Amino acid sequence: MTTNLPIRRALLSVSDKTGLIDLARALVQRGVELLSTGGSAKAIREAGLPVRDVFEITGFPEMMDGRVKTLHPMVHGGLLALRDDPSHVAAMEKHNIGPIDLLVVNLYPFEATVAKGADYDTCVENIDIGGPAMIRAAAKNHAYVTVVTDVQDYDALLGDMDQHDGATCPKFRRKLAQTAYARTAAYDTAVSTWLAGELHLEAPRRRAFAGEIAQTLRYGENPHQTAAFYTDGSNRPGVATAVQHQGKELSYNNINDTDAAFELVAEFDPADGPACAIIKHANPCGVARGKTLVEAYKAAFDCDRTSAFGGIVALNMPLDADTAREITGIFTEVVIAPGASDEAKQIFAAKKNLRLLTTDALPDPKAGGLAVRQVAGGLLVQDKDNGHVGMDDLKVVTKVAPTPDQMADLLFAWKVAKHVKSNAIVYVRDKATVGVGAGQMSRVDSALIAAKKAERMADALGLPEPLTKGSAVASDAFFPFADGLLEAAAAGATCVIQPGGSMRDDEVIAAADEAGIAMVFTGMRHFRH
Repeated sequence: MTTNLPIRRALLSVSDKTGLIDLARALVQRGVELLSTGGSAKAIREAGLPVRDVFEITGFPEMMDGRVKTLHPMVHGGLLALRDDPSHVAAMEKHNIGPIDLLVVNLYPFEATVAKGADYDTCVENIDIGGPAMIRAAAKNHAYVTVVTDVQDYDALLGDMDQHDGATCPKFRRKLAQTAYARTAAYDTAVSTWLAGELHLEAPRRRAFAGEIAQTLRYGENPHQTAAFYTDGSNRPGVATAVQHQGKELSYNNINDTDAAFELVAEFDPADGPACAIIKHANPCGVARGKTLVEAYKAAFDCDRTSAFGGIVALNMPLDADTAREITGIFTEVVIAPGASDEAKQIFAAKKNLRLLTTDALPDPKAGGLAVRQVAGGLLVQDKDNGHVGMDDLKVVTKVAPTPDQMADLLFAWKVAKHVKSNAIVYVRDKATVGVGAGQMSRVDSALIAAKKAERMADALGLPEPLTKGSAVASDAFFPFADGLLEAAAAGATCVIQPGGSMRDDEVIAAADEAGIAMVFTGMRHFRH
């Protein structure tokens, strides 16, 4: 593993032909003999470069619609032979197997084929067999063979060869081998995940996950933690697919909080009007609708101005100039929206540390997917919480029924509570949060904290009373006792939405009736740990 090995013979067989001709030309200029297959050989030959077809060395033509072309000892022997093992060398000489020093392969576009919604048979035909087999063989034998699986490594390959007089160094080959095994692992992951979906397997015996590096982060949640950001290939609109227009590099916490903000604001359909969510430490400190985007931002901001400082702002519509001006009134870490006007971008340009991210669309809050969390010794895997309730799903359980306006606020509060850390209590008035209690060990404490925040904001805004007076309140899970509901009533809430299902539901309903509060059950819980 300590020897620089010259590249004299290379096999190039790629599905993605980006950069292929430039690479082939550069290799020929460095005296490398080229072998190739199918479309790759044709492209190289049409570029006027010398190339031998693999069937010339195997003695077998490509067959079975290209399924069989490189699965042959003349190829795998050239990739797997140990060059310093006399028995291997003797076998090569006996069977006229030539060494292959460089393998350049990228795989059939299986992931892209699935993403396009192709039918089952088409997806199966795009499962590469020969490519992964050659990659794994070359990667195993990286002491002697250089394997390249990614177009972005072409320049690095040529650079290493130039640095070492046409050879590659052991460290470079080892690095490429790691990349190669990660690529085949990700490929197999994509195939197995797709098959599990086709079979509707909720819990496959073995489950694999894969990602592609998007960004090396300065550090993780804290400066002593290393971190990186990987994309999963799902192309779900959000921070992973967004374009960053300005500002410094996103941090680990920025990415986590921006994702939380955008997923929350996506709950509010732009067709029903503008909405804004302000997030701090993955919890909403203000969410609101408005007739305009700037009105929605102001209402969200007024829920908890203190917490909004240094927060993340997510919008469900393209950022306009008026909203941009308002946002720049305080320090904000990130703004994410499905687009931004040129004037809005110019306004933000004066705030160099403010990151602006835009996406092509909002994520679909009803779409499926997996949520994965690591624990000691394993992974917890569950469906993404895409549960929704509408007016027809609600069950009025009190003597007093909510008015239409109250019902609208209850459903608004319910959407927000879904994105608040448990135990979650959310007060809403006129389609704007006015108090949020998050992450408490007691639901009573969440209700108290949210009400206290509302009192402080009322004082700061010069209001005669907290906006929790006359509000709707949502609880992400049932009230185990009546005490939490009574705290909400004391804060001025006039209606409640909660899942129901407690052993003491009758006691809680009776308390609501005594307090003159309307209450509805959803039958659905939204724990968020």
